[in-house]
Amino acid sequence: MDGTQTTASSLASVEATLRKQLAQGDAALSAATPILQRILAHPDPGLVNDETVARVRGMLSDLARQLLQPQALAESAPASRVAELVGVLAESAALLSHLHALAIEGRLADRLEAEAGIDPVLPPLLAGLIAGDDEVLAGAAMAAMSAQASFMEQQRRMALPLGELPADLFAGALDALRGLGDSDEAAEAPARAYDEGRGRLTLLTRLVMRTGSNAPGVLDVERAGVGVFLTALALASGQERGLTAVSLASDQPARLVLALRSAGLAPAAARAQFVHFHRDRSPPAEITDLRADEAAALLASAARRGER
Repeated sequence: MDGTQTTASSLASVEATLRKQLAQGDAALSAATPILQRILAHPDPGLVNDETVARVRGMLSDLARQLLQPQALAESAPASRVAELVGVLAESAALLSHLHALAIEGRLADRLEAEAGIDPVLPPLLAGLIAGDDEVLAGAAMAAMSAQASFMEQQRRMALPLGELPADLFAGALDALRGLGDSDEAAEAPARAYDEGRGRLTLLTRLVMRTGSNAPGVLDVERAGVGVFLTALALASGQERGLTAVSLASDQPARLVLALRSAGLAPAAARAQFVHFHRDRSPPAEITDLRADEAAALLASAARRGER
């Protein structure tokens, strides 16, 4: 009698577990179809394609592993735990937008190196600054070059160190870790090691500000390389760097041309830079011929609409 009851109880437990797993599987399948539809139907392959999605997913996984495995620990975090944290991190639209922009920047740097020989690590502008007499600028250029070399290697590995996150996104990542039930102590190791001032984006911004966002060469991607050019264009046009990165790859050219003109580039110079990113087309003349102040006003208006 007891054996029969035990067997029935075990069977019921197995059936409950299977029902739960089947329900989870059905939910995953149901969610996968609309996601695939959105990816396949996306009108701009420059922004969303298999490589970009893979890079974003890889960076999310790398961030999760670092959060779950402080350097002092020898054992790796369980894959299920990493996947769980990836799911929580992916709920942050701000983090996804940031990683998306980095993936686009990495792909653009690879493409321009292959197509036009533009060095993503030591372009002529950085080489000149490093060899120059200004020790402060030379040091800033050396730091930027080292950061760029690390970034390109990280992109190839689809990785991103926690220290490369902006402060607000780093804080959000720690909150995600705590949200899984980890104690505050679990976040202490990465928090102690974090220093936003050593991150690539800070180093590039510092270099451009010391050089001048309109200094000769910084708004010429052939001379400056993608990293410095992108930083200088964002600063000179008053846009967020991530949004500027997306505009370089987007099949919709208006924002890029407006940014180039509002940054102070003459129409001919703006056209020359545009062609680096869109080799098979010309920028719209009606936008290229706008005055710099008109272009800046349009960008500012678009930014205000986006904040609503």
